[in-house]
Amino acid sequence: MKIEIQLVCLLGSLLLLGRVTGDPRSKTVQMKCGKQPEHNTTIFVPNFVAAMDSISDQMQRSGFGMAVNGSGPDTNYGLAQCYGDLSLLDCVLCYAEARTVLPQCFPYNGGRIFLDGCFMRSENYSFFEEYKGHEDKAVCSNTTRKDSIFQELARKAVTRAVASSPNNRGYARVQEKVPGTGNESVYVLADCWRSLNASLCRACLENASASILNCLPWSEGRALNTGCFMRYSDIDFLNKELGKSRSRETIIVIVVSVVSSAVVMAIGIVIGARIWKHRYIQKKRRGSNDAEKMVKTLKDSNLNFKYSTLEKATGSFDNANKLGQGGFGTVYKAWRHFQAGTAEEIYDKNLMLHNYHNINVKDEVYRVLHIGLLCTQEIPTLRPTMSKVLKMIINKEEHLPVPTNPPFTDAGTMEFNDMCEDPCHPLNSGDAASLANLSHSSFYPR
Repeated sequence: MKIEIQLVCLLGSLLLLGRVTGDPRSKTVQMKCGKQPEHNTTIFVPNFVAAMDSISDQMQRSGFGMAVNGSGPDTNYGLAQCYGDLSLLDCVLCYAEARTVLPQCFPYNGGRIFLDGCFMRSENYSFFEEYKGHEDKAVCSNTTRKDSIFQELARKAVTRAVASSPNNRGYARVQEKVPGTGNESVYVLADCWRSLNASLCRACLENASASILNCLPWSEGRALNTGCFMRYSDIDFLNKELGKSRSRETIIVIVVSVVSSAVVMAIGIVIGARIWKHRYIQKKRRGSNDAEKMVKTLKDSNLNFKYSTLEKATGSFDNANKLGQGGFGTVYKAWRHFQAGTAEEIYDKNLMLHNYHNINVKDEVYRVLHIGLLCTQEIPTLRPTMSKVLKMIINKEEHLPVPTNPPFTDAGTMEFNDMCEDPCHPLNSGDAASLANLSHSSFYPR
């Protein structure tokens, strides 16, 4: 944000420099933002910045620019134009101000801004041939009431501007002197956007003139229409006619264009950083719920068995089905049946078919058995994480690695196979007769 403020300050300094040759009239008259939020921020912001950069290049050459960037709901259509009495330098200065202010409409996908020297609009649809809309309005100044002579001359000047603009690239300036008052005059400016043809320009200015004349008897009025701008005043706000020398203007134009581009880029970076931070926080919040989701999934998957079910599956805990015993309890013949491919021997077929009505019960049980053996491998580093186990359960297409021997493969000795290569932590050492206890996991965490 500090960089952005510095760029704006530099832009303000250049505005003061530009006043030597003319007045860019960069005061905002009205800004109106759309009501529909943008569709995808990560696409919308770059499209907006790219469109504004394209328009900036055109404004430097002609004082008018149109651009379309992107596709779909995040397409950006942009248009900007300076009024006809502004010099090239004043035009770029006014546009730089508009380009800095209009992004305040974010996160809405459209907006328009009228300044006293230029106009700018951005939407997600093509509006280039629109000349009227429900937002057209007149803005009146109620500081001074004028007499009937002034009012009559104002009507005459507005009518002249409407008649001459369509055949002069949409631009007209008119001055009518008030007799018997010395230097008092009526000054009128009319401008259509260059995207309109002569017929649409005339229609827009006729609507604008009808609304702006309702401001009389007040001394000043502006018409802010979809396709044109009009202003009358008793103050000479018009810039002088352009001269032939433009070398100095060209240099300043280049500097201002670079600065304004940097300002918009800085705004885009700030918006992008905030979006990334917001998504990162949301992702972290979603991650905190993984444990709850895993518990729910395991519960929904019917992996919690009743005592009566386990009793039936082990033949009332018959020693003939016993494989081994350790700190976590007795282990039955899952490993041997897994190796032999006889998983159907370890469950009650009628019970499982009654619960699931599934012809693939054998495959389901075999997969659960496979996952269970992966989780009870002797070497802790080979055991899958709980998140990996959850993925194995949910995704039936997930490949399962071949499990290594479980700790209890010898029912007579009840000892681990010593597979550790680290002499500092032998599995079978010391006073312990059996290492089938919790200390094994604490020594070798995953």
